[in-house]
Amino acid sequence: MHKNFKYNFKIYYEDTDAGGVVYYANYLKFLERARTEALFDLGLSNLILKKKFGSLIIVKSCNINYKKPSYLEDKLNIKSFITSSSKTSIFMDQSIFRNDDQIIEALIHLVFVNEKGKPIKINNDIIEKLKPYFK
Repeated sequence: MHKNFKYNFKIYYEDTDAGGVVYYANYLKFLERARTEALFDLGLSNLILKKKFGSLIIVKSCNINYKKPSYLEDKLNIKSFITSSSKTSIFMDQSIFRNDDQIIEALIHLVFVNEKGKPIKINNDIIEKLKPYFK
């Protein structure tokens, strides 16, 4: 059984529109924060990837299904896991929950690139750290 990366957070006023509903584009920020925290959990970071491995991770595509709204002061949880990988990319499933209600499902295609933006092979040390989170 695979592990999920888990990230908990609360909705603040700045995340909402005039009606107190989370503005749809802010979910992209929340998902990015969860992926960044997942790297930290593995003993990595975007700076470490850049300095030690010459890698940057970019989002190639993102497909989001907005199932339910979330509101000011909601406490949310993001669960993330890797569905598959190739030599240069990983595919991640990220879901946002309020309690047991799934409010967002996102499928993210992440590509490892060098500083010039060219796809590069994912380093084996990185793959080994990610293995428990593959579905």
